[in-house]
Amino acid sequence: MAPKLITLLCLGFCLNQKIGTHVGAQDKFSLSAWPSPVVPLGGRVTLSCHSRLRFVVWTIFQTTGTRSRELHIGLSNNITISPVTPGHAGTYKCVGIYKHTSKWSAESNSLKIIVTGLFTKPAISAHPSSLVHAGTRVSLRCHSELAFDEFILYKEGRIQYSQQLDQGMEAGIHYVEAVFSMGPVTPAHAGAYRCCGCFSHSSYEWSAPSDPLDIVITGKYKKPSLSTQVDPMIRLGEKLTFFCSSEISFDWYHLLRDGVAHGQWLSGGQRHSGAFQANFSVGPATPVPGGTYRCYGSFNDSPYEWSAPSDPLHLYETLRVLLCHSWNPPMSLTHIILKDSPAT
Repeated sequence: MAPKLITLLCLGFCLNQKIGTHVGAQDKFSLSAWPSPVVPLGGRVTLSCHSRLRFVVWTIFQTTGTRSRELHIGLSNNITISPVTPGHAGTYKCVGIYKHTSKWSAESNSLKIIVTGLFTKPAISAHPSSLVHAGTRVSLRCHSELAFDEFILYKEGRIQYSQQLDQGMEAGIHYVEAVFSMGPVTPAHAGAYRCCGCFSHSSYEWSAPSDPLDIVITGKYKKPSLSTQVDPMIRLGEKLTFFCSSEISFDWYHLLRDGVAHGQWLSGGQRHSGAFQANFSVGPATPVPGGTYRCYGSFNDSPYEWSAPSDPLHLYETLRVLLCHSWNPPMSLTHIILKDSPAT
């Protein structure tokens, strides 16, 4: 029998029998997953062993309690799993035999492989808003109609498990939810968040991920200014143009109405009266785009970190409404009043 084959057979036997002399802890392997240890059902993941020393044989195995199942034995230090099934969810480790002494390495770190997509996705929302000023607090709410035992919030590989679940009724439908509190927020909290749900009897098998929720941290840069046409009387059916100006040459300008994105503009270096300016056209004004508008600036290399908001610009829906209520808006605010077009 070939020497390499004998070595492989001996390795498998020794692993199952827990026999062997180990190399020192300083030679311990590390095990990693690419592109991520959180893998969608039917997806693809590569597990790789890493060591400073040279080994002739590598093995990667899945552990369940005190039992081990060999997934790979060979000369290669990695294995690709595709397509991923629920059976691949669990904890993995790797070991190897040193080239010159035939001694075992110590076991690698434990690597948890999570399989997602086994249940319907939950919903995620931010309160009071997904736009959060630096130094304040925000709560992320993850909820589902399925009675999950736990919710998991994650962003770019950082995972947080729920500490407590609440239950309730909404529109006659029972739901469970978890609330994740964050803050005082810093730029490190910025990014796209998702959440999943799981049951206690299968903690490595998660639901499909929620839709992404972008948490944007504001206040990093000086606020821009927001203005519109000089004529405060805009007829219905006409376009309304907003001007967002700043001393900083931002890569992006964002216009929000009542806290909701209403447009964004990629800067081309346009200058107006010594300032950098982005123009947003809204309308034709049918229906009338009333509300409170603000604009922000940001850069390509930090898309979730925005400037402080501009001062608010309040747009009132029609002149007729204001006259009917006989109400005078406060002078400290900027107002644009839309006038009904005459009947034809």
